[in-house]
Order: sequence, then structure tokens, then C-alpha cells
Amino acid sequence: MKTLILATDNQDKVHEIREILKDLPIAVLSKAQAGMSYIEVVEDAQTLEGNAEIKARSIKEKAPEAIVLADDTGLYVDALDGAPGVHTARYAGENCSYQDNRRKLLNALKDLPLEERSARFVTCIVIIDEMGILHLAEGVCEGMISEEERGERGFGFDPVFIPKDYDKTFAEMDGQIKNSISHRARALDALLELLERMCK
Repeated sequence: MKTLILATDNQDKVHEIREILKDLPIAVLSKAQAGMSYIEVVEDAQTLEGNAEIKARSIKEKAPEAIVLADDTGLYVDALDGAPGVHTARYAGENCSYQDNRRKLLNALKDLPLEERSARFVTCIVIIDEMGILHLAEGVCEGMISEEERGERGFGFDPVFIPKDYDKTFAEMDGQIKNSISHRARALDALLELLERMCK
């Protein structure tokens, strides 16, 4: 069985990617499981694609024979001129919690009605295959920012993001539903044929 190393130790992200790829005959490992937690990267690119590539190449340098996957995700809120965008994970500052980020976002939008709270999640995924060739895909999920946190599932901004055509936040949804419509699922779906070929 082939091995796919994820350039992350975020267990929430690892779990979600594993769930989305569970039907593929490939072993999905986190950085820690691959023995690479010591690798530290500075995500200083100005784009999601750039940051995803930085993360992927940091692992590929140490495991040139492996298939490596990295992603970077941004939440773009129209009323905030696209913020937090590429700085989504650290929106409330370095070492902030998911809760810190959500609280800052809700406070920034506190006087706006729901119809003025449009936003989108964008995920950029980079895969570097066994030959060292880089593959890129993007997934977008349009939606709105809720007026309060709702739901206990998911992670990050999931309790405040309502995807288009739904009335529940990601955190209120069954995981299978979220993983069929999310930004990350759409980016992975665009690379599914590639991953299937790699598994052969």
C-alpha cells in the first residue's frame, strides 16, 4: 500500500482528510506518524498556494520517495474586504485558539445583518508525487457567517459558517454531509483521479 504524508500535525485536519479519502487504498500519515514533527516551517507566502507549497516541499525534502500532501485554507469575508484570508489560522494572533478566532470574527461583524455576512472558504491543496512533480487544486465553498456560534462538530470556523443552500453551520452538520460539500472536499475531489492513479 502506498503512503501519503500530510504536511500537518493538526489532528482535526488529519481526521477530515482521512475521512474524505477513506475509500482509497492509501495509508494517510500525519507529520508525527511519519516521524517529522521536528520540521518547522514559516508560512510567509502571500497566497494559499504559496503556503501549501512551502509545507509540502518541507516534507518532500526529508522524504523524497513519499507522496506528500499539504493544504492551506482561508476564510474570505466580503464585509471585511476579504479578511482574514491567507491569515485565517492566526486571525486573532500567534498561538490563538479556534475560539479566539471565532470571537474576533463575530465581533467584527456584530452590527451586520445576515444578508451582509457573505463569505467563502477556499482550500488550496498541493500534492508532490513520487517523481517530485507538483499538482495543485483549489476548492471553494460559498456561504454566510452566522450571527452566533452554532453546533459542536467540526473545528476552526465551522460553528460560524453556513454553506450556501443550507441553514446549518458546518458544526451542526453530520460529518459525511460536510465532507461532501466542503472546500477541502472539493479540492481533494479535483485531485481524486490523480490519487487513484498513484495508488495503483
